[in-house]
Amino acid sequence: MTYSFEAEGHRLTGHLARPPGAPPSGLPAVVIAPGYPSGPDLGATAATTHPDLAERIANEMGWVALSINFRGTDGSEGDFSLTGWLTDLLAAVDHLLGAERVNGVWLAGFGTGGSLSICAGARDLRVRGVAALASPADFDDWARHPRRLLLHSRSVGIIKSSGFPTSFDEWANGLRLLRAQVAVADLAPRALLVMHGSDDAVVPVQDARTLAEAHGTADLRIIRGAGHNLRQDPRAMATLLGWLDRQRRRVPF
Repeated sequence: MTYSFEAEGHRLTGHLARPPGAPPSGLPAVVIAPGYPSGPDLGATAATTHPDLAERIANEMGWVALSINFRGTDGSEGDFSLTGWLTDLLAAVDHLLGAERVNGVWLAGFGTGGSLSICAGARDLRVRGVAALASPADFDDWARHPRRLLLHSRSVGIIKSSGFPTSFDEWANGLRLLRAQVAVADLAPRALLVMHGSDDAVVPVQDARTLAEAHGTADLRIIRGAGHNLRQDPRAMATLLGWLDRQRRRVPF
């Protein structure tokens, strides 16, 4: 079902999937976080399948699943910033625990969404675990050229307001400060799945190893022959669902 909730006064859209015939109260929940628009279709192909993934998790596994659209994307209000997207994730956790009355929230993020999921989990102890797929260990490449990223974000339509950001320095500072490879230590000892394609041409596979090592007990999975878009790889999705299933069996509800 089409869904909306608020973060810092912005109305964010998404897709909420509930298990058939089951009230959400007392069920586990997962927030699915997309990545930054990239590729020939600016990530549209991958992003439009996230609601399908939410439905699969709900129907096959009995979870509540919320696929979110970060501010500035796919009908959500606001404009892109890394700190804003992190706030959106934390707001989604708040919303599920409050309005939906679920019993525990996990995060599953792709690319940028995976890195921010680690950062969100590190800040919010209510997050039970995180799955990060094809996710960078840091945003240093963006931080070295913040104006280029700002212009690109305008060109792909995730920054629409002419006066945004009100402070360029503050906007750019978020690119330097949000570092999953640092935050991941605060996520531990909660569960972490780090998944990466061996042939990822966007994010080096070494980033996955860096994140797993910094966490200490992460489940590291390198998908042989896979590229950056793990959402389209059946092996990756089977691995993700299997990991979620193990999380439910380990945590009493």
